[in-house]
Amino acid sequence: MSTGLLSAALEREHREIDGGIEAFTAGTATGVYDDGALLAALSALRRHIYLEEAFLFPPLRGPGLMMPVMVMEREHGELWDLMDTVTDLHDGGAAPAELVSTCTELLSALDRHNSKEEPIIYPQADAALDASTTANLQEFIASGTTPDGWVCARAGA
Repeated sequence: MSTGLLSAALEREHREIDGGIEAFTAGTATGVYDDGALLAALSALRRHIYLEEAFLFPPLRGPGLMMPVMVMEREHGELWDLMDTVTDLHDGGAAPAELVSTCTELLSALDRHNSKEEPIIYPQADAALDASTTANLQEFIASGTTPDGWVCARAGA
């Protein structure tokens, strides 16, 4: 995978995560809710946030990107808190309408976040990361997992 494909791989993860949550919320029309798709999407989003905070953001901190990276981290905290709410509702047996409403809120937050991250952060990753960092990111995208107990830096803030 070349460095030019790093942004494409990260954007693909965004679409897959959105798709899993959307698959669950589509149950409103049919009365059949895809819990597996929702739980897989939440796990993938936690992994994606880890990937960005552990591998992508540290080398991008610096002149010109410090503030955008800080905004992304703040929004990761908000997303994480929403995911915790979705998980609590799901595990607590909440009514589907309440769970769908919170999932819809999460999708809106993801849309706002991704619409900034994709055109600002990801092109810089393609252009500025060294070969070693890019290789580590690509390896993690292919097979990495979030460490047990890891929580993003701004969760609960």
